[in-house]
Amino acid sequence: MQTSHKKSFAELIQSDKPVLVDFYADWCGPCKVMHPLLEELKKKMNDNITILKINVDKNSRVSAQYRIQSIPTLILFKNGQAKWRQSGVVPVKQLEQIIAQYQ
Repeated sequence: MQTSHKKSFAELIQSDKPVLVDFYADWCGPCKVMHPLLEELKKKMNDNITILKINVDKNSRVSAQYRIQSIPTLILFKNGQAKWRQSGVVPVKQLEQIIAQYQ
């Protein structure tokens, strides 16, 4: 997982490999459940995916831009385009299948 203040969000999602963005908040219970699942996903997929965590309380502009209304919300980007999104806790197996479609 990476957090970068050097690149803009738009630059970070401009990748030819899938970029999974987790919109979350520190106070959100389901977000805390999602965290270890994303760590497991990163271990399984290694360099085949980039996982970004965006705190909605600290990044309100990006959250508004993508109309984040409930958290956690996961959005999968490829080449800067949103390919898939879902709110709530998503199992690792399901995430692997979705990401495989865009590799």
